[in-house]
Amino acid sequence: MNRNDLLGKVLASRVALFGLDPKHESAFRLFNGFTEGEPKLVADRYATTLVLHNYADPPEQGQAMIPEAQSFYQAQLPWLRVVIVKTRSAKTERERNGLLTFGEKPDAWVREHGVRYAIDLTMNRDASLYLDTRNLRAWALQHLSGKTVLNTFAYTGSLGVAAMAAGATRVVHLDLNRQFLNVAKTSYTLNGFQINKADFVVGDFWPAVNQLKHTGGLFDCVFLDPPFFAATQKGVVDLANNSTKLINKVRPLIADGGYLVAINNALFLSGANYLRELETLCADGYLSIEELIPVPEDFTGYPETRVGGYPVDPAPFNHPTKIAVLRVRRK
Repeated sequence: MNRNDLLGKVLASRVALFGLDPKHESAFRLFNGFTEGEPKLVADRYATTLVLHNYADPPEQGQAMIPEAQSFYQAQLPWLRVVIVKTRSAKTERERNGLLTFGEKPDAWVREHGVRYAIDLTMNRDASLYLDTRNLRAWALQHLSGKTVLNTFAYTGSLGVAAMAAGATRVVHLDLNRQFLNVAKTSYTLNGFQINKADFVVGDFWPAVNQLKHTGGLFDCVFLDPPFFAATQKGVVDLANNSTKLINKVRPLIADGGYLVAINNALFLSGANYLRELETLCADGYLSIEELIPVPEDFTGYPETRVGGYPVDPAPFNHPTKIAVLRVRRK
């Protein structure tokens, strides 16, 4: 099968998603090459902007692939206004963050489940809205009305924005990067939410959580969505080897009966091992596994389009982004 035929087959599997999006305002994955037959290529659409990710290493190996993919999508989706190419292994930060190869001004927001999310598609290597946690944002809309929420490792705040849209009484966003939190504030503005500057905390997770413990307040839900590895002078995040440390760090901040949403995206940690770690944490009876939330199929690939697997088996999760909702009981 040549590349255009492959892209065409995969695009056809997303037809229902396009049918739900007559105004071209949504965001989803068009092609996941890791599982759909071309590991060096990923294609995402954010409203009318196409983002092509070149994962070839060295990147020159993807030079022919990217123009072919761009031509294909522009022919099949003529309403696309902008194309951005992100080159994962490029030498310059600008190339890694994304270069415009068509059009002038990328979309600045998308709509998902009726909620607007601000995006800044060339701000960094990622595209500012994680498409693999769409179902978790839907969960937040269904479960967090009237709740207080702490969104740690908030990035651009999408999980907290979903909580606000659900009717949460307060959402605190915590991230080390002020620029990311400014995107979250723009999402608030897009949705008409009031911005309380004190709820956007720029700081290191470890001392910031300690400070929250000292204030004595409890949250009904804590989102824990860290990078798979990060180190500061205050602490180390290592999801491949120790999620327990992070989970135990935030447990004292959660009210009786509250939620702890733990996300682990370590590619080489199997789902079985992560589940075993969570079950060990639950053995004392003060945590229980409420729900495992799947990653959307456009992100994983559909049964009829998947031709490859992951380096390790994510089961019982459906993707290396492993999302578990835990329920907390206090003594």
